[in-house]
Amino acid sequence: MNNAKDTVHLRYIAATSTLAVAAACWVVAIRQMVGMNMGAASRLGSFGFFVVLWASMMAAMMLPGATPAVSRRAQVSGQLSVVPLFVGSYLAVWTLVGVAVFALYRPHGAITAGSVVIAAGVYELTPLKSRFRRRCSAAVRSGFEFGFCCVGSSIGLMLVLVAVSIMSVTWMSVITVLVLAQKLLPVRGSVDVPVALAIVGLGVLIIIDPALIPGLVPPT
Repeated sequence: MNNAKDTVHLRYIAATSTLAVAAACWVVAIRQMVGMNMGAASRLGSFGFFVVLWASMMAAMMLPGATPAVSRRAQVSGQLSVVPLFVGSYLAVWTLVGVAVFALYRPHGAITAGSVVIAAGVYELTPLKSRFRRRCSAAVRSGFEFGFCCVGSSIGLMLVLVAVSIMSVTWMSVITVLVLAQKLLPVRGSVDVPVALAIVGLGVLIIIDPALIPGLVPPT
C-alpha cells in the first residue's frame, strides 16, 4: 500500500512541477513578446534573444502535453531527480528546432504564409505524422527520444504559428490547444482529417484574402 501511495505521490509531484514550469514560461514568453507582433512581417530580434524566447515558448506550449510522459518516467525510475533531465533534454530538442527557425525565417507576405500553412495542413494528413503522433504518446526512455517524436508530431502546427505570426500570443494559444489535444487524444480520422483540411483551408484563405486572418496583417 505504501508503495502505491508513494507512486501516486511521485507522479503528482512530477506533474505539478512540470505544469508549474509551463505556467511560469507563459508569463516569461508573453512579457518578451510585448510589442513584437507584426503578423507575418514580425522580426525575431537577435539570436540570443530569440533562442531564449523560443525556449520559453516551447516550455509553455509543449510541457502541458508532455506531463503524462514526465509522470510515467518518474514512476518507472522511482525518482524525482529524473524529471529535470527528462524535461531539459526534451526542451533541448525543441530549442534546436528554434535554431533552425532563426536560420530560415524571414519576414514574409501572404502568399508565403498561405503556402506554408497549406503544406502544414497536408503534412497533418500523412502517415508519417500519424506515426510520430502515436510514438509521442508511447512510453519512452529519454527526453531526447520523446522530443524527437513530438517534433515530428507537432512540426506542422508549429509551422502554422511561424507562418501566420510567430510573435502572436493569440496564435500561440490556438496552436497550444491543438498540440495539447493531439498529445492527449488518440489518433482518430473523424476528427484529425477535418482539422487538417481546416488548416489547408486557412492557408487558401490567407492567400485569397489575408485581411480576414486575425494577426496576419501588421497592425497600422
